[in-house]
Amino acid sequence: MRLSCTVIVLLSGFLFVGCASKKFTDVSYLKTSTAATVVPTPKLNVFVPRNSKSKQLPVLIFVHGGNWNSGRKGTYDLLGRNFARKGVITVIPDYTLSPNANYDAMAQEVAQAIQWTKNNSSKYNGNPNAIYLTGHSAGGHLVALAAMNPKYGIDSATISGIILNDAAGLDMKKYLEENPPTATDDYIATWTTTPAKWKDASPIYFLNKNTPPFLIYVGDKTYTSIKVGNSRFLNALHSFQPQVTPIALNKKHIPMVLQYFWPWSDRFEEVTNFMKLEK
Repeated sequence: MRLSCTVIVLLSGFLFVGCASKKFTDVSYLKTSTAATVVPTPKLNVFVPRNSKSKQLPVLIFVHGGNWNSGRKGTYDLLGRNFARKGVITVIPDYTLSPNANYDAMAQEVAQAIQWTKNNSSKYNGNPNAIYLTGHSAGGHLVALAAMNPKYGIDSATISGIILNDAAGLDMKKYLEENPPTATDDYIATWTTTPAKWKDASPIYFLNKNTPPFLIYVGDKTYTSIKVGNSRFLNALHSFQPQVTPIALNKKHIPMVLQYFWPWSDRFEEVTNFMKLEK
């Protein structure tokens, strides 16, 4: 689970995608700060199709990964612009990272980003009744936890679907029982040393018949801990959504999200088809 940090270099030659979308930068979404010290306060970016006449576009919230202690929304502008080109309004929030926040504070902020999107998506021609969540790595964990753990106040019936992209942390209780947290990678700050909190942090324990529909991607060459966690999660999910079959791709962990930087990726058609099916 010790996920490496990778600097993602964007090729300027692909910036042509900007002409097909409009970006709203650094929009405030937090009603209350959930971390002890937040400098700067997390904000979000919104990507909107430039020439769409529809006022009922689907909305996708993407939460970045980075081992819960790194990453920023600006890295994923191409992902946002590419989805906007496909007719999907895309919201990409920052959130407070460890050690300045633990998993609970992060999930609370993601939940506030979801609530902000529900309340404001119509201003961007989005459909508040067609909100989808996605995240890569730690971001997959956070969108699932924020949507599924009832303490964060998100009505699962208002989430049209969740797309997990090589998600980490789906069963942190089991993982941390086998690999107790240390100061390495800020894991004590992120997860604490309290087993009850590890369960509280694990989306797998909040699956039920009302859980939103899932689309799940896993890399064949990803970290073993991610493969194991996704396998456990799928086994539990099949009690409620037996039709879900993960899409396995011949990729390592970081390339699982890099593929969204290329507008010709097959993932866009798969995700938009999922949206049409689950709307």
